[in-house]
Amino acid sequence: MTEEAADADADTVPVGEGEVATSRPRSRRLILVLFAVAAVVVVLDQLAKTWAVTRLVPGTPRAVVHGWLDLLIVRNSGAAFSLLMRGTWLFTVVAVLVTVVIVRMSRRVGSLGWAIALGLLLGGALGNLVDRLVRAPGVGRGHVVDFIHFLRFPFIDFPVFNLADSCIVTAAFLIAWLALRGIGVDGARQVG
Repeated sequence: MTEEAADADADTVPVGEGEVATSRPRSRRLILVLFAVAAVVVVLDQLAKTWAVTRLVPGTPRAVVHGWLDLLIVRNSGAAFSLLMRGTWLFTVVAVLVTVVIVRMSRRVGSLGWAIALGLLLGGALGNLVDRLVRAPGVGRGHVVDFIHFLRFPFIDFPVFNLADSCIVTAAFLIAWLALRGIGVDGARQVG
């Protein structure tokens, strides 16, 4: 038996109208990819936020690409891109729920695309959750550090965001793309 065969259990997927019978490999490697992506996102996000807090002056933008991209530190009590500013506790609860759901789903991942997408989503949720748990004004109410500011993206003054927000949005696009292609979390393809 090869190592790949040892890592995967082949289960049959129920066949309904418009579906094709396939096997869904449950690979430990895909679970490791998911958690590795999440860990890298959390570490890079927290390192970037630490740099921003120590190097940027609040209210003073630092131009990266003049007229297009600034670094501007803000404290965000809302959701991604400064939405719903008074819902800090709610977003703490949502981040915890997202984390629990993804960890439970991880056992079913049978697609590299889904492993990466869920890893990005988990890492982004955890990156912002860390801020909500450890930053002022207090546990569960902490404000997220945002510092990336596109001035004309594509033609608007874009809200300030951070690496975790970027990973959450990237995950959403990747999940939508996988769904449009008919690829399920388990790796099974649906047709029709």
